[in-house]
Amino acid sequence: MKIIDIHTHVFPDKIAEKTIKFLSQEAQAEPYLDGTVSDLKRSMDEAGITISVNQPIATTPSQVRSINDWAKGIEDGRILSFGTIHPLLEDFAEEIRRIRKMGIKGVKIHPDYQKFHPDDESVFPIYKSLIENDMIILFHAGVDIGLYPPMYATPQSLARVLENFPKMKLIAAHLGGYECWDDVERYLVGRDVFLDTSFVTDYMEKERLTRIMREHGFDKIMFATDSPWKSQAEEVKKISALPLSEKAKEDIFYRNASRMLNL
Repeated sequence: MKIIDIHTHVFPDKIAEKTIKFLSQEAQAEPYLDGTVSDLKRSMDEAGITISVNQPIATTPSQVRSINDWAKGIEDGRILSFGTIHPLLEDFAEEIRRIRKMGIKGVKIHPDYQKFHPDDESVFPIYKSLIENDMIILFHAGVDIGLYPPMYATPQSLARVLENFPKMKLIAAHLGGYECWDDVERYLVGRDVFLDTSFVTDYMEKERLTRIMREHGFDKIMFATDSPWKSQAEEVKKISALPLSEKAKEDIFYRNASRMLNL
């Protein structure tokens, strides 16, 4: 079975060690990989993963262009990469057009790192530009264990985004909201949004996990690990062990992401 991991993180070799050390200290979490592209590929070989998609985050507007250039540069067929955009970037429309022409198919948005609420109308022009350029948006959703409150990307706020932008190609990470799964079931389940499985298998009951998947629709769930913060091989095993049909597993592991990425 082919497998796409829609949510991974890698960094340039020269800063990977320092970045991973800082992030692991902030989150009090041990990484499984060293943050480099080469180590991710080694992990993919071990786990039987066909494609991993890098999800970069710009924490300042000045980082956006250089991160996007680097993200495109690491693509090689096995590694794909989304780009990044920042809510305070003045020439966001130009940058979105630029990365779309480069072949980047989506952007990662992390409201907690970028300090904005997803349903703040000041960022709506960015969403409009992304939609006009046929770009996917992967949102961090729910609690980020490496950051202090407040939490910005709640399931409620993402639901309001969908109400305003029903044509948005939206993926909500962490099954729609890490540690907010009551609200995921209340506000997101059944809506036209993809949920990824990153960083959830160890933190919620299997019964609830499978119920959310079933009620939301297996055609709107994507396999994801949040590597290097989870083991790709172990996450493949955990999703494979769920009491799901083979068709559902094929949708989750490959078909849904392949369709959205137009592979």
